[in-house]
Amino acid sequence: MLHWVSKKTKYILIVILVFLSILQFVGPERPATTTENPGDILQVANISPEISDMLKSACYDCHSMETQYPWYASIAPVSWFLYRHINHGREELNFSEWAFLDKRSKLRVLKDIQEVLEEGEMPLSSYVNMHEEAELTDAQKEALMAWAKEFAGVVIKE
Repeated sequence: MLHWVSKKTKYILIVILVFLSILQFVGPERPATTTENPGDILQVANISPEISDMLKSACYDCHSMETQYPWYASIAPVSWFLYRHINHGREELNFSEWAFLDKRSKLRVLKDIQEVLEEGEMPLSSYVNMHEEAELTDAQKEALMAWAKEFAGVVIKE
């Protein structure tokens, strides 16, 4: 086994493997998930299936309590990166808590959705690289921006 590898290289590889094994036991806690979200925007608002599908495929893993963790989400240090992004995403916008937001917060969120889509900031390219189903076409981005603008009018009337 690995006769062509020097003793020093074998030692370094073993140290790296031991280090990576230890990393599995430290780090942040995995963000919670649940499919029971009575305050979710898709539960409390009348949203078309087209928009709903786009939100689910491009936004929900980081911006809801319905995160679908990939197999590599339990492997440190990748898990740390993912958990940090999910926690940050939920702090910025959590569709699962939509019903609990006040009107001003809802309007801010809808404006932010328009801005990040227009500027190409969301979905994150690092996410799209691993989840090609999350990549939005220009037409889909336009549809989501139009929805956010139209839905803001609905929120104002609430």
